[in-house]
Amino acid sequence: MKKAQDWNQPCPDKNCNFYGQLNKGNIISISTYMTQSGKRRIFHCNSCKTSFSETRDTVFFDLRTPEDKVIMALKMILVKVGLSGISFVLEVKEETLLDWLDRAANKSKEINRALLKDLPVTEVQLDEMWSFVKRKVSKKAVDKNESPQEAEDGRQWIWVSYAPEFRLILAMVAGPRTFETALKLIQMTASVVLGVPCFFSDGFSCYYNALIDSYHKIKIFPRTGKKGRPKDPVKEPHPDLVYGQIVKENEGGRIVKITYRIKCGAERLKQLGLKISTTLLERLNLTIRHTLSPLVRKTLGFCKKRENLRKQTTFFQAFYNFARPHMSLREKMNESDDLFTQKWKQRTPGMAAEITDHVWTFRELLTVKFYNDS
Repeated sequence: MKKAQDWNQPCPDKNCNFYGQLNKGNIISISTYMTQSGKRRIFHCNSCKTSFSETRDTVFFDLRTPEDKVIMALKMILVKVGLSGISFVLEVKEETLLDWLDRAANKSKEINRALLKDLPVTEVQLDEMWSFVKRKVSKKAVDKNESPQEAEDGRQWIWVSYAPEFRLILAMVAGPRTFETALKLIQMTASVVLGVPCFFSDGFSCYYNALIDSYHKIKIFPRTGKKGRPKDPVKEPHPDLVYGQIVKENEGGRIVKITYRIKCGAERLKQLGLKISTTLLERLNLTIRHTLSPLVRKTLGFCKKRENLRKQTTFFQAFYNFARPHMSLREKMNESDDLFTQKWKQRTPGMAAEITDHVWTFRELLTVKFYNDS
């Protein structure tokens, strides 16, 4: 019998004293079974007497399809292939592909919850990319082309917050271009970073109010002794909040003027020596458009449901942060001119932020298990 330290398997039973813990000597391998993907093991917890499969709580649990086929389908989603194309090549129904995507998105959410927290981020860049769901103009749109908050169709933007020092995607949201979606992005970002970082964006006005809603102090006006009701308390920007905007004016497809605005925190911005910029995030936007089929310009692969667009962006975020090496983050290992000697150590944004210590394999991205912080 081999024990937990050999298999790195945590107990999945929430009522167990060893729930989610590794290498405690409570797990043994009791049997094996054959699948289309090869031999798989059954484990048993001696503490709570729970038996469970090797693939439990992974993307592959209770699937009859070979794992290689599922991996191929999910990889194709990340290389700009539409669902109809994947369905044709792999001879799989689109409904089945959406089920696999749902599993991958749920696993990505689990990864983000477990690893993206308490990040020592100095600077955050904010931006949004135009896209649409089902149709370009929502049926609920009144006088503008923009979709209202409750609309599930029409213009649905991809909102991104990005830590350029680590090349790390902090949060991604799919929704209309409204204050509510901007607030959701800022709240998701605030939940994973330490302190109050500097925020930079384009000239979209909703970011400022969303930032103050998340980072503020309450100013209470003292009574004056005069008749009448005193002024209501108001929200003021947090003393450490820095927010700058970069506004670009275009004529004939060319940038003719760039204006920099410091909405708050000018003194702290000067002390930190940072410059207002969204350049790296704009470059990331290009990467995203060249990765996900629904975001390609003039595409027929657009999503029919907003939830499917959200699942693809969530899956991409985890893949980009932990399984996709970033060229600008690689480290030089030696100066040798030998063609057969490895010169560079590849690193992912997760490694740069010291969240992980290695480049994840694609299978690891789909099978890693997180239960608690122990």
